[in-house]
Amino acid sequence: MATFTLVNMAEIDDVAPGYGLGHAWEARMARIALEAEQTGLAFYRLRPGSRSPFAHRHADAEEIYVVLRGSGEVKLDDELREVRPLDAVRVSASVVRAFEAGPDGLDFIALGPHYDDDGELVEDRWTDDPRP
Repeated sequence: MATFTLVNMAEIDDVAPGYGLGHAWEARMARIALEAEQTGLAFYRLRPGSRSPFAHRHADAEEIYVVLRGSGEVKLDDELREVRPLDAVRVSASVVRAFEAGPDGLDFIALGPHYDDDGELVEDRWTDDPRP
């Protein structure tokens, strides 16, 4: 393995359309392209007014989300918090999380350790109403 890898996130395939989720968001998973063995990195773009199409939590992986552009809300268990550019949100593994974009959309990255089969989708009434 090389000692470093450089990729442009815009050149990584958007996986959302393949799951029927392209209407709500864009999702670019960079771990494999970066040849990262221990760290996961993803770029998400939620369309204006859209919600994450699902809520999730992890068994072990703490994550950090950093808002790059736009505004909206993050749902952390039963709490809603507003987010804006350069807000960083650390989320413990067991916390159920999801996002909603404001009128200009919401671009953010997710960063954390990678553990195979660590994520769990969670039924959540908030994401059951994904909006536009």
